[in-house]
Amino acid sequence: MNADSATTEFPLREAQALVRPLMTPNPWIYWTDFLFHVGLGWFTFFYIVSHWQLTPWTALAYIVATLCVYRAGIFVHELAHLKKGTFRLFRVVWNLICGIPLLIPSFTYDGVHNHHHKRDAYGTAEDGEYLHFTGQRPIYMVGYVLLSFILPWLAVIRFLVLTPLGWLIPPLGRLIWARASSLTIDAAYNRPANAIRNDTYWRLEEAGAFLFAAVVAWGFVSGVLPLRALALWYAITTLVFILNSLRTLAAHAYRNDPSHHLSVVEQYLDSINVPGNPLLTPLWAPVGLRMHATHHLFPAMPYHNLLKAHRLLVDQLSDNTLYVSTLRSSLWDALRKIWGEAAANTRGK
Repeated sequence: MNADSATTEFPLREAQALVRPLMTPNPWIYWTDFLFHVGLGWFTFFYIVSHWQLTPWTALAYIVATLCVYRAGIFVHELAHLKKGTFRLFRVVWNLICGIPLLIPSFTYDGVHNHHHKRDAYGTAEDGEYLHFTGQRPIYMVGYVLLSFILPWLAVIRFLVLTPLGWLIPPLGRLIWARASSLTIDAAYNRPANAIRNDTYWRLEEAGAFLFAAVVAWGFVSGVLPLRALALWYAITTLVFILNSLRTLAAHAYRNDPSHHLSVVEQYLDSINVPGNPLLTPLWAPVGLRMHATHHLFPAMPYHNLLKAHRLLVDQLSDNTLYVSTLRSSLWDALRKIWGEAAANTRGK
C-alpha cells in the first residue's frame, strides 16, 4: 500500500472523535507521578553516596535511582506539549529539582521538539529528532547508543564552560544556541533563533544550570563534596541516556528520506507502539512513550491517557488494520526490525 492510499484509508476523523474526551491533562497525576519519582530518585542517590560499598542494597538503589530519575526527566517531553501558558509552576519545579540538576533544563527541548511534530518538518533536516537509520549501516545505531557515555560530560561543558563564554561573546552565544542548546539526535541540527514556545525565560534556566554546575564543581575542588557523588551522577545519567537512546531507536521506523514531507497519518505509520508488559515496558519507555505512534496522531493528548486511547482505537475503530500495523511486541522486537531493515537496505554498499 502506498502512502497516498494509506492516508486516504486511515480512519483519522473517526479516531479523533473516539479519543476527544481524553485530551485534558490531570494536574494531580502529573504532580504525584513526578514528585514521587524525582523524590525517590534523589533519596536513593544520597543513600548510595552515604553507603559507598557494593552491596545488594546499593546495587538495587542504583537501579531504582536510575529508573526514577529517567522517568522524572522524561517529563520534559510533556512540558514540550502542554498547552502554552499552562502548568507554569510545574515547569518551574521540574527545572529546579530535575532539569537543572541533570543539566537538561526544559528550554533545551521546548521549541525544538515541536518541529518533530510539524507536518512540513518531521523526518526532514529541520527535525533534530530524526535520522534515516534504515538508510545507513546498522553500526551507526551502535554508535548512536555509545554516544551516551560522553553526553553527560558534553552537558557539563555546555553549561559550565560555554554558557559564560556565550554571555561574554555574543556571536559565540548565538552559535551555542544554534548548535549546543537542543536535546536532539541529529548532530547537524541547527536550532532556529525563534525556536522557543513556553520557555521565554530560558536565560534564567541557562543561568540556573550554570550556577548549579559551578557550585557543584567548587564543592568537588574544595573537598566539600565527595568525588563519589560525581561518579554516581555520571553512572546514573549515562545509563539514563543509554535507556533513552534505545527507546528512541524503538520510537520510529526511520524510513523517511529527508527530502520527503509526511502527512499526519504517514508520521503515524512511520512510528511505533509497544504496549508490551504493563510492568516492564514503562521502565524503558516511561510517561506514555511506549505509545509513541498514538502520540504522533494526538500530540496534545496527556501521557496518562495514551494507553486508554490505544485500547479504544483497537477495539472501536471500524477498521483498525492500519492502526495496529505500528505495533511491536517488545523493545527487542522493535530494535530487531529496524536493525534488520537497515542491514537489508545497505547490504553490498
